[in-house]
Amino acid sequence: MCGRFIVSYTYDELLNFISNTFDIFDLDPSIDVPNYNVAPGTNVLSIISDGENYRAGTFKWGFIPFFAKDTTSTYKMINSRIEGIESRAAFKDSFINKRCLILADGYYEWQKAGKVKQPFLIQREDKDLFFFPGIWSKYKSENNEIIYSTSIITKEANEVVSDIHPRMPIILKEDIAKKWLNPSLKDPVKLLAILNEDSNENIMKMRVSEYVNKVGNDSKKCMEEYIDNSLF
Repeated sequence: MCGRFIVSYTYDELLNFISNTFDIFDLDPSIDVPNYNVAPGTNVLSIISDGENYRAGTFKWGFIPFFAKDTTSTYKMINSRIEGIESRAAFKDSFINKRCLILADGYYEWQKAGKVKQPFLIQREDKDLFFFPGIWSKYKSENNEIIYSTSIITKEANEVVSDIHPRMPIILKEDIAKKWLNPSLKDPVKLLAILNEDSNENIMKMRVSEYVNKVGNDSKKCMEEYIDNSLF
């Protein structure tokens, strides 16, 4: 799964990246970057396409189906499994009509070791930004508040991280990511084929300290490699 991730780029670095990659030259200055401990319920930088242009904005991380009675499902739907996503009631409309990319350059996963959960940071080998494929939804609450929310699509873990967790987020290369955003593509078979072209084979893992376990901790210390002091 993916329960926390990082965007360690500065605002200027991020703007430079999306301008070169998506021809997006305006970015909301209130976007909170760098963020070394992005948690569910926060607003995450996302890219969508209207068919002519790419657009950047934020979605609340935690999917709320348009038909939901309230927002209690938010934290239960931070991830959506690729298996059956095209037919599950909560996701199928967004899978066809509301797709996005969530930008990150790493994510955290926890490995159970007895009663302790040891955090690991998973990144690309080159440490560059990458793209999580996501789906999004527009939800209108009883008091007429409009909430735009998103979910990161996951799959069965590969050999790099399967010893930590059985699930992992899908990561797409740039050319495949742009295919995912194409709003004219609505064939479920072709969309699933795009997701199966993920580039998770170029990732690495590193154990980090339990400092990251606290959601409020947001600094480079979250990314520091764990050192077992008992060895000294």
